[in-house]
Amino acid sequence: VAATHDFPPAEAAAAGDSFREFVKWCDATAHCALHGRDVRAVWRGLLARAGRGELEDPAKPGTSLSFSDLVNKIAFKKFYAADYAGLATGIAGMDASKPLPASPTSTAPLPPATPVFCSDWHLPVRDYQEHASLVAMMNKTAPDLPYLLPIHMAAACLGAPTANPQHRLDARGAPPILVSNALHDPATGYPWAVSVARQLGRSGVLLTYEGHGHGSVTSGPCMEDAVDSYLTDLAVPPQGTSCPAVPF
Repeated sequence: VAATHDFPPAEAAAAGDSFREFVKWCDATAHCALHGRDVRAVWRGLLARAGRGELEDPAKPGTSLSFSDLVNKIAFKKFYAADYAGLATGIAGMDASKPLPASPTSTAPLPPATPVFCSDWHLPVRDYQEHASLVAMMNKTAPDLPYLLPIHMAAACLGAPTANPQHRLDARGAPPILVSNALHDPATGYPWAVSVARQLGRSGVLLTYEGHGHGSVTSGPCMEDAVDSYLTDLAVPPQGTSCPAVPF
């Protein structure tokens, strides 16, 4: 069960892993738009420009993009979809863009699903000092991705009712339950899937996708066949089964 002090670093670790995987992919892939360049240096430059209000939003010409939205609306969104090529192209385009005059920026509204998140996660924070400590912890864990979305959503939930708070699973007597997750998922990190399968005991079977992104059940024929077999016949693969990553 994730407590408040466990949740932010776990989410930051998952997102930070995706950023490192993106850098590795660009270093090794000739068709990456940033291949041959210092990806982290280019990214830090964009974060600095966004912090000054000088980075143009590619989707809204003439409007500045906040560094929070650069992290969450640009990078995290592409990690979520495992679109490393699209992210590299977007970063290269922003890096080559003409700086806007420095100005204050505003952060985009939270996703419409935030109330659902708040209904499922009880993450109380005593005061601003504790919140700042959690932010610092996330930024230390994922230094390339400051102010990740989960910390915004957790703050938005303060005072909201939690209808279905996190709790340990009790699956005694349950039929086989298939759990699938990518090794490099920026939103629901692989250790979470391992924990869920462990809590399910004899009922839980973890199917590992050795690739990237959130939502692995349609990631290639190996994953699709295993999931289809479970949904149609309640047949689960052997414990420890994994499926190879589909090339980008």
